Amino acid sequence: MYADTLTWGHGPRTFEVFLEPTCPFSVKAFNKFDDLLAQAGPERITLKIRLQSQPWHLFSGVVVRCVLAAATLDGGKESAKAVLAAVAAHREEFEFKDHATGPNRDATPNDIIARLEGYSGLALADAFANPDLQHAIKWHCKYARQNGIHVSPTFMIDGLVQPDMSSGDSVADWLARLE
Repeated sequence: MYADTLTWGHGPRTFEVFLEPTCPFSVKAFNKFDDLLAQAGPERITLKIRLQSQPWHLFSGVVVRCVLAAATLDGGKESAKAVLAAVAAHREEFEFKDHATGPNRDATPNDIIARLEGYSGLALADAFANPDLQHAIKWHCKYARQNGIHVSPTFMIDGLVQPDMSSGDSVADWLARLE
């Protein structure tokens, strides 16, 4: 099993963003990536999405596994991006109210997988169930830990954490940092 890397562009400046897919701030950052790549151009930057599962987002592990399962399907990283976009567009259906209550307390992991399949148009269940997918999940987790990443979104430029960058920054602000 091979999970495609979540990398777009091929420029000399590397912009890595650690995201938890159901985090509202990660969604805010994710929604700017297409604009960032369009403005910068794929020859100027390399954008890498790293997944940062967080336990206070209670379906985080299931959603992260679905994103990486999608990366093993035809379309690879674009399939994974479609799952991230589905979560971003319907975030409340993958999160608990106040991280503890609400209708999702009755949802099962299979419900979450089925919702993501419906919104993304991808068949995720079989890839999700493949035990070899654990290697990709552990890689993302270890990589984040090795770089001192604890929360999402966290931004790195050329391997250095940028603690003063945020999802609230404009694309123009990000571009200025990448020049």
